[in-house]
Formats: sequence, C-alpha cells, structure tokens
Amino acid sequence: MFAKLIKFLKEVKIEVSKVSYPSRKELWTSTGVVIVFSAILSLFIYAFDLLFSRALIAVLR
Repeated sequence: MFAKLIKFLKEVKIEVSKVSYPSRKELWTSTGVVIVFSAILSLFIYAFDLLFSRALIAVLR
C-alpha cells in the first residue's frame, strides 16, 4: 500500500513540474477581463429582467 502511495506522490511531483503558471501581468489581465465581462453580463441580465417584469405587469393589469 505504501509503495502505491509513494509512486503516486512521485507522479504528482512530475506532473506539477509540467504546469506553467501565468505571469503576474497575464493574471491581472485575465482577472480584468473576467470582471468586465461579468459586469457587462450582469447589466444585460438586469435589463432583460426589468423588461420582462414590466411586460408581465402590463399584461396582468
């Protein structure tokens, strides 16, 4: 059992060494893109929600 665990941990170490991490600049750029996209999407959803709720109120009156 311990041999399998040791083999697994060695393989994990090998795989982690293959990972490429983004630079600080790339990370901030990607974060900015996600924040801007999330804000735009939330405004889009808000606008449709407002539109549909007013349409529903108008239909129910």
